Amino acid sequence: MFPKPAAPPMPTGDQKGSTSNPVNMAFVPSADSQKVLASGEPLAKLLTDATNLNFKVSVPTSYTTVIEAMGSGQVDVGWLAPFAYVLAHDQNGSQVLLASLRQGSKTYRSQIIVRADSGINSIEQLRGKKFAFVDPASASGFLFPNYMLANMGLDYKTFFSDTIFAGGHDKVVIAVYNKQVDGGATFGQNIDSGPPTDARTLVTSTLPDVMQVVKPIAQTDPIPNDTVSVRAGLDATLVKLLNDGLLYVQSTPEGQKALKDLYGIDGL
Repeated sequence: MFPKPAAPPMPTGDQKGSTSNPVNMAFVPSADSQKVLASGEPLAKLLTDATNLNFKVSVPTSYTTVIEAMGSGQVDVGWLAPFAYVLAHDQNGSQVLLASLRQGSKTYRSQIIVRADSGINSIEQLRGKKFAFVDPASASGFLFPNYMLANMGLDYKTFFSDTIFAGGHDKVVIAVYNKQVDGGATFGQNIDSGPPTDARTLVTSTLPDVMQVVKPIAQTDPIPNDTVSVRAGLDATLVKLLNDGLLYVQSTPEGQKALKDLYGIDGL
């Protein structure tokens, strides 16, 4: 159990963290935006209880929007996918605060999925088919699977008959399930054993048979997990308080539930 931080009194006036100037915390829309927001709100409340800071949470429309908002100072804390963090760091000096853990692992994989009844069992069989990626800045939803295709000598623009960027991992799974596309790329497992933790689990409440209907046919090399990052220029005392607050919250039962609901995170 991490100790609760010795938080100073709640900021007043226009101090960062006051009610009139809250800490802006943004989450990438890797799953349904409303669900992400509904999970982010309780986490922000727990952080307020731990740090005496006020938070405003948002789920911008794309990964790139979060990166740009951190660069312009509109977002203070970003929950970023690995490549989105690299962009944010290179473009505007954002810094990693913490990295996520799932099933004790600091990495995960990307997977290629198809319908189980499609007769498709290899990437080569997707030639000339319709395919869905997540977002151009998504590591597991585009960059790593595209790299895997390139290593096979395949250009996704010509290999598939049509490609779309669906905007979320859940949306890719749904598109494959509904036969809107023949295949898709999403995040896969964190570890090779144990119960499934891949993107199909995002939609089991609305598509109960998705684990049987949609199957993975390939996976990439390991990818570093997502991060909690802060924008450049944020006060060092505030950054330390955020770090300590997050470590404390993730060690409480309520915090563990909030992180699990948010992005399936087991720890930071």
